[in-house]
Order: sequence, then C-alpha cells, then structure tokens
Amino acid sequence: MTGPLRWMVPVKARPTAPLNALRTFEAAARHLSFNQAARELFVTPAAVSHQVKHLEAYLGVSLFQRNHRAVALTSDGAALATTVGDLLGQLDLALERARTRAPHELRVTTMESFAAKWLAPRLHRFHHAHPNVRVRIDTGNEHADFLRGGFDVGIRYGAGNYTGVRAELLLKAPVFPVCSPALLAGTAGRLQRSDDLRHCTLLHDESATDRPGVPAWSHWLEAAGAINVNASAGPVFPSIYLAQEAAVAGHGVALGVAPLVEDDLRQGRLVKPFSLELENRYAFWLIRREMAQDRPDVQAFCQWLGEECSDRP
Repeated sequence: MTGPLRWMVPVKARPTAPLNALRTFEAAARHLSFNQAARELFVTPAAVSHQVKHLEAYLGVSLFQRNHRAVALTSDGAALATTVGDLLGQLDLALERARTRAPHELRVTTMESFAAKWLAPRLHRFHHAHPNVRVRIDTGNEHADFLRGGFDVGIRYGAGNYTGVRAELLLKAPVFPVCSPALLAGTAGRLQRSDDLRHCTLLHDESATDRPGVPAWSHWLEAAGAINVNASAGPVFPSIYLAQEAAVAGHGVALGVAPLVEDDLRQGRLVKPFSLELENRYAFWLIRREMAQDRPDVQAFCQWLGEECSDRP
C-alpha cells in the first residue's frame, strides 16, 4: 500500500421521527384530552395513550401531566405542541394544494359585518390595481386557525391581544347612535335630545354584551345623561351587522361602529342624530402569519388596506 491507511468510520443514522406519534400528540395537546383526540383520529383512547408514551420514550421527556380526569401539558410538552402544530399545519396545507393543483389564492378571513359593510365595497379597487391576485374572502367570528384554514391575512374586531401572529391596528371603532333618515323625519322633531330616545326602539347587538370597554346602549345613555330611557328595551341581534341593517330598514336606532357605518352615512342610508361618540376598547386589527408576510401578494394586499384606511373621511 502506497498511502496511509484510512479507517472509514460509519456515520450513525439519525433515528426516524415517529410521525404517527407526533400527529397523535398534536391532537391530544390541542384538545387537552386523549378521548377527544381519539375521536378526531378514529382510534381508541388507549391507542392515543400508547402513541404519546412512545413519543415520550423517544424524546426522553414527559409531555403530559396525567391527572385522574384530565391531562395537562408539561413545559416540554407545551413547547413541542406549538412547533409540531405549526409544522403539521404547513404539511397539511402543502399536501392539499398539491392534491388540488389549484392556483394559489390570497385567503382573507374576516367577520361578515366587516366584509359586507367595509371590505366588499372597496375590493374592486384592489383587483383593479392587482388583477393577477385572486382574493378569497372567508367570513366568521371565531378564532382563525391560519395554518389549517389556509388563511394568509385576517381582519378581526377585538382588543388586539392576539398570540402567535403579527397584529397591527387597522381601524379604531368609536360608537354612536344611527338611524334611517325616514325614522328621524318621522319623529317630527322629537329626536333632538338624548332623552328623546325614549320615543324610539333601541336596537341592540349582543356581541357588545359583557365585553369590558365595548360600549353598549347603557354606556352611551349614561354618558349622554339620558336618565329617562330604558337601556335594556328593544330587540337584540346576534351581530353588529344585523343591528345596523335593522336601523337602515327604519326599525329603530342602533349603536353604529364607525368603520361599519361610514358608507351608509355617506350615501344617506343612515344619519347620525347625536354628535356624542364613545371610545371603544375594541378595534379592527390586521393579522398575518409570520411566514406569509413576505409574500408579494400579502404585502400588496396589506399595503392596499393601509391606503384605504388612510383615505377615510
């Protein structure tokens, strides 16, 4: 042999990650229940427990604190659940897009009220400026699962305490009474002071109930000094949108949330009988996934939203 003797040291293969156990753990961590995870995965609770123990043995750490009737994540389990949930969500989304082979859409999740009263009347301007970006609007008030829902951008009405996403203030939402011009004319001058609201039907939005800092009729009437008006009388609607639409139809006076009534006020479908506005702890927030915010279509849409908000009267 003419050269030095070299020994080939075998490289130890990295153990294959137990993917089935990871999926089972993610479901159990999300529900904090082996029984609910089992129902979701169509297996038995014993099978869930077996997979979790397999993963714990693989990692050498405890992932759950097991109590008599419930389970809780350990600190190691909570850290792993966040990472695994994100990764599995990305995997599910990638597989779904590959399966359908559909062109990519910019998916926006927002509330029905905001979509109908603010976003939809303006969206044509975005399409005119960006004709190659296809926007899909999904409506709902519940917490948005950005990964499994496939959402890129969210707009929510809340206090802004969102976790795991990038959130920035989009629009403040002061509150004030609104009614139809026909209703105001029909009061024959009897709606000049806040106390005159006793002659009108008050329209209530139950989404303002028991939310600290969100004005309801009782707060506005107190601030206005209207001591002779029954703040609890009148029909209750399940959403801001429906209460304000009832006002447009002339059925009473609603508390309008500024961004949602701007177009109706400008076009004369609603009028503002009193000048008093109450500050609102809730506002409209722009929410983005961290991994999606650098995409050109997401950047273009968020920039357009900002421009639309800056052009408000």
